[in-house]
Amino acid sequence: MGFGGKDSSHLVSFLIGAALPTAFLIILASDRIGDGLSWGSSGTWQESDNTTTHDQEVGFAGLAELLPRVAMEDRTVILTLVNEAWAQPGSLLDIYRESFKNGEDIEHFLNHVLVIAVDAGGFSRCKAVHPHCYLLEVNKSTAANLSSANRFMTKEFLELVWLKLSFQQRILELGYSFLFTDADMIWLRNPFRHISVYADMSLSTDYFRDTFAPLSNTLNTGLYYMRSTNRSIEVLRYWRAARARFPGGSEQGVFNEIKHEVVTKLQARIEAVETVYFSGFCEYHGELNRVCTMHANCCIGLANKVLDLRDAAADWRNYTRLTPEERKKGSFKWTPPARCWKTIGWNV
Repeated sequence: MGFGGKDSSHLVSFLIGAALPTAFLIILASDRIGDGLSWGSSGTWQESDNTTTHDQEVGFAGLAELLPRVAMEDRTVILTLVNEAWAQPGSLLDIYRESFKNGEDIEHFLNHVLVIAVDAGGFSRCKAVHPHCYLLEVNKSTAANLSSANRFMTKEFLELVWLKLSFQQRILELGYSFLFTDADMIWLRNPFRHISVYADMSLSTDYFRDTFAPLSNTLNTGLYYMRSTNRSIEVLRYWRAARARFPGGSEQGVFNEIKHEVVTKLQARIEAVETVYFSGFCEYHGELNRVCTMHANCCIGLANKVLDLRDAAADWRNYTRLTPEERKKGSFKWTPPARCWKTIGWNV
């Protein structure tokens, strides 16, 4: 066991447990399927927080007052991020929220989800359907393009994902831990049960290959948990400062470049979580008796994500209607995400 059940037992359970049309600029890769970047040469770690002037000026007004209303008893918040396109009726925010209601004893987690909106349209739609919304203020030149059909790795995308890290660092500094998940994801079971309390940071991966050498896995920042400690704050500072060493890099690509440094220099405990529990369209598991989250990674285009995630959610609902005996037979399988796989040239 880990986090789970009612909020009142959340902390105890965790301690017992051994964890944005091709629209939103976070087309989280094809989403994040190998950024395909040419990295710069390595530099040396500077103690100063090497961030942009804009980041330094951001104060995240109202965040400190909002977090106590969202956090669980152990001061953990769940974060996701949307723009207007992702928050439209029937789009990813609705699918994301519905999954909590259809999951196994996880609906209460919705009370602890903070939806970060990156434009006014997304914020307005969020407030119409969800109790906890935060408008992430970005500079005007970036904000003007956040609702358009931007692609992964555009300038606007990069500014946003790095600003997201500043936001998350502030959460840690305020004494709150967080689990960040992309909005192109459905929740099925309690994921905290498979996130180690001993790690400073736990991340998903597109393809899980090595349990004993977790950093040999290519890490995916579509889902990651960070515990509020001085060391995890330093990890985020180091991560943000490393941006200058890898010009044009996404936060995910840069983290994969520096993950070994984070462990050796900061003594941070980093782990990759297994795709059998934190599954996705890159490495597709059919084990409905074990999966906790399903991520529409390796999928290009908002429409494709929506359709294939809805198929996955329908499969899950059908699975939950089975009797225990029928589940044990193991004959029920996911519908393969055919639309998403075809967009990246895979045969289904």
